[in-house]
Parts: sequence; structure tokens; C-alpha cells
Amino acid sequence: MFAKGAAVVQLFERMVPKHLAMPDDKIGLQLGSLSREVRKALIALDVTDEVVDEAIRLQADLIIAHHAIIFRPLAHLQTDTPSGKLYERLIKNDIAVYIAHTNYDIVEGGMNDLMADALGLQNATHLESIHTEQLKKLVVFVPKSHHEAVLQAMFAAGAGGIGKYSHCSFNIEGTGTFLPGDEAQPFIGQRGKLERVEEMRIETIVPDSIERKVVQAMLKAHPYEEVAYDLYPMDLKGRTFGLGRVGKLAASETLGAFAQRVKEAFDVPFVRVVGPADRDIRKVAVLGGSGSRYIRHAQFAGADVLVTGDIDYHTAHDALAAGLTLVDPGHNAEKIMKKSVADRLSAMLAESRYATTVVASQVDTEPFRLQ
Repeated sequence: MFAKGAAVVQLFERMVPKHLAMPDDKIGLQLGSLSREVRKALIALDVTDEVVDEAIRLQADLIIAHHAIIFRPLAHLQTDTPSGKLYERLIKNDIAVYIAHTNYDIVEGGMNDLMADALGLQNATHLESIHTEQLKKLVVFVPKSHHEAVLQAMFAAGAGGIGKYSHCSFNIEGTGTFLPGDEAQPFIGQRGKLERVEEMRIETIVPDSIERKVVQAMLKAHPYEEVAYDLYPMDLKGRTFGLGRVGKLAASETLGAFAQRVKEAFDVPFVRVVGPADRDIRKVAVLGGSGSRYIRHAQFAGADVLVTGDIDYHTAHDALAAGLTLVDPGHNAEKIMKKSVADRLSAMLAESRYATTVVASQVDTEPFRLQ
């Protein structure tokens, strides 16, 4: 069975939640419909004419890309313009386009973690913290006969995570009382008769981002017509998510050697380097995309070098004056995400027993060439 587009996106958003995106970022479904079956999904960095050609050739029904094809509200849609022609081809071939941008940059295992891992950074932390999960305690009372089913349903929905531990809960046995009214349909007991039932009190932790999902899973697994549960806000904070990463190389190396490392790690034809080639490099900051405004963040983190794209002339001078070296592999270095997303989403679809396949785009969307 092939997954509908909505099901593919639902699985993808478990991996890359939308709520992590920066304000006003253009993410989500940008073109087409998610109501159709998806036989094949194509993972791309950019949606260009060549990528659309590839999607048509592969008979893909959905493109999941990192960079948006619609950046601002459209005043009109003229099919004799370059962008209009692109939209027209996608629509005529029933290819939907879904975008995950800064939410993919920020999420654990996303763009910046991939880039840090590719460079061999150890003990990487965030360059800039963006979002910290708020935690709540969920308490629910359930008959002993359904205790395990309800507990596992909440865990499966994501409850019970504390730091590096999962499936955390506290369970207490007790006695619950209730009196079903005249119109009640009680799972246990009789209308008009006070009941005493052996129940379990389950306490667990729920991040605010998945609160609704966990509660719905709990209610679905619970046998009672009316479920008694409470949600308490907590001072304890959950995971922190952020942009960029800062970590250390296993051993120091010169800027010249490190620049070659960057070139090979991201499979780019060239890099631009700011700083003396013999400068020792150990602590590295990396940020996918355009990172000119993160010069000070890298300095504050004590980095010897910042690896990022689209460095402009004046920013390069400012960094040089401040003693920070730069390696710019270009924006296209983010293509590292294609295979990772394709592999992870393929595994999730297979686990859900869908026949939908996912492939990484083979199109090189690097616009720059050296002469």
C-alpha cells in the first residue's frame, strides 16, 4: 500500500517538527496536494528546472526540499516567467512540494549535526540556542487491567523522556471511586451504584510540543468513558534546540589542511578561506546556509574558525580583524542532507509498512563554477 502525501509528511514531521522553525520561515506544503498517493518521494536541496525534470523522469509524486520555492506572497501567477513555468510544470505533473528549512537546521540529527559530524567535531553544542522545551507532568488514573496498555501508548507517543533517558514514569496502586449517572455507559460498574475499583496512578513527563499527541494516545488506549487526568506545568526544562554547532577536532591542524577537510567533507569543488594558511585550528563553529551574522557567536564560543556559506566581503574583513578565520564552502554544502533524509524517511515508511519509496536527488544545484 502506498502512503498518501499526508501520511508521508506526518512521518517526516516526527523527524523534523514544524514548531522548531524560525518565525516567518516558509515551510510546509508550498504547492500541490497531500491527498494523493505517493509512490515515490524525491529529497532535494533546491527545486530547480533540473530537479523537476528528475522528478518527472522518476515519476515522483512529492518533492521534499530544504529551500523554499515560494518566498513571499504571490500577487499573480504568470506561466511565462521562470518561476511561473516551474510552478506550472509541477502542477501539470501532479507533483507536490513540501519544504523543511530552519526546522531541519535546528532539529537534532538535522543539517547542522550532519555538518558537524562530517567535519569530525567532538562534543558539539549549539552555536545559538533557539528553543527550549517546556515540560509538563501528565497524571492519569487507569484500571489495573489496562495499566500497561495505557502506559505503553503514552510512551509510544513520546512521553517519558528525561535527558538521556526514555520511558520514565511513576506508578502507584490505589482505589478509585465513581458513581455512573443515568445516561452513563460505564466500562466498569452499574448506573446509580457507587463503584470502588483497583486503579493505577501513572505519572510521566510530556514536552509541550507533543502534549496533544500524548493525551490523544492516552485517551484512545484508556477504557473509561470519562478519563480522569491532570497536566501540571513544571519548572524543569526539556531539551534545548539551536542553530549551528561548535565542537573540537580530535587534534589541531592548520587552516590550510582544515580547508581541504571541509572541501572533501561536503564534496564541493572549491572553498573560500579567510585567514593565514598556517593558523592552528582546533575549535570549530559550523552553520549551514548563510552565516555572516554569526561571526560574533563564533567568537563568543571561542571558535578558531567558522565554516558557513555566503560570506560577504565586509564580513570577511571584520572576521579577519577580530582574529577569526573563515572557511566558506558555499550554500550548496547543505546538499549533505539529501541522502540522510532519504534514508531516514525510507526506514520510517518501511516500518509503517508502506510501499512508498524515497530517493535522494542526484542533481547538482550548485550555481557557481570556477573558470
